[in-house]
Amino acid sequence: MKCTVQKDKLADAVNRVMKAISSKTTIPILTGVKITSGRDGITLTGSNSDISIQTFIPLEEDGNENAIVHTPGQIVLPSRLFSELVRKLQDEDVHIEVDSRFIAKITSGSTEFSLNGLDPEEYPNLPIINGSDAFRIRKDLLKDMIKQTVYAVSVTETRPVLTGVKWMINDGKLSCVATDSHRLAQRSVSVENGEASGAHILVIPGSSLNELSKILDDDDEQLVDIVMTANQILFKSNNVQFYSRLLDGNYPDTSRLIPTESKTTIDLATKDLYRAIERASLLAKEERNNVVKLRAEGNQVEISSQSLELGRVFETLVPERFDGEPLRISFSAKFMMDALGKMDAQSVRIHFVGPMRPIIIRPIGDENILMLILPIRTF
Repeated sequence: MKCTVQKDKLADAVNRVMKAISSKTTIPILTGVKITSGRDGITLTGSNSDISIQTFIPLEEDGNENAIVHTPGQIVLPSRLFSELVRKLQDEDVHIEVDSRFIAKITSGSTEFSLNGLDPEEYPNLPIINGSDAFRIRKDLLKDMIKQTVYAVSVTETRPVLTGVKWMINDGKLSCVATDSHRLAQRSVSVENGEASGAHILVIPGSSLNELSKILDDDDEQLVDIVMTANQILFKSNNVQFYSRLLDGNYPDTSRLIPTESKTTIDLATKDLYRAIERASLLAKEERNNVVKLRAEGNQVEISSQSLELGRVFETLVPERFDGEPLRISFSAKFMMDALGKMDAQSVRIHFVGPMRPIIIRPIGDENILMLILPIRTF
């Protein structure tokens, strides 16, 4: 194998595949990055037991030359060292030459490195996924959906299926739900070709979606192709392929957790409410449950918290709308701030059923987003 590649393109590709490489793997070759040079360009692959990322550097792009392949071939190189090396090279071009003993000579300007590689034939093959069950979604929508749901997945393994986000595709609509039994996040969007793929329910690990979000760039108009199988999902976007395993198990029916009635409805400015809770949480986080109290009465909303050692805080907000009965309720400051922080709307509508019933938060102007948190008994 012998090739020359632009340093910036190589560094970007290495950074992306590094998201899928773990130093804790029990398969030593998976601590490496696989580099394949072919007629069309250079492919880099990183993988672990949950996700695999493959990124492609075409020989030419938009009239600019990215790489030259002198001799096709492949090699697996130690990922951490190779990543550091590429980042610190000074010249614009990087020359990679691999001999029959899998020793790679990497040259850039006056710098020459020699790295011991591994046999690429021992590297596990990526899943084979055909495109029969597929749909498309705008990249900015996909990133928003991940941001607005993945925060609510469970971080404990007691119920593994809850560490994932449930995706339901039906009639051209994608609905995503995440819950850890104390809070819930739900978002729906329309997708392209969704009708053709039929109805599907799958659970994607929250950790996979977090890594996917990191490697998606901010090109809002770009479409992401999503292909599904029984145990894998593939995201394809702009020379990047991201594979993730799916979680087994029956995801709970979350629809029955969402109250259909409301006894008190309050509209508040999102930032004002967030900042008030943030200030109250300065005292609340010193206590075990990080509890903040809300009292709604007489067209005023009072946010308060207290610490037996440090003191107490009260803050009054004037709602944009107040319908229904007076109310006292307590909740986790962190959970409420997590939900409010994921909403881009200027104002939110909060529905209360009672002091020990779920709290529903929706951004005003977008009925496709719903956040739910359970209150904490203090009154």
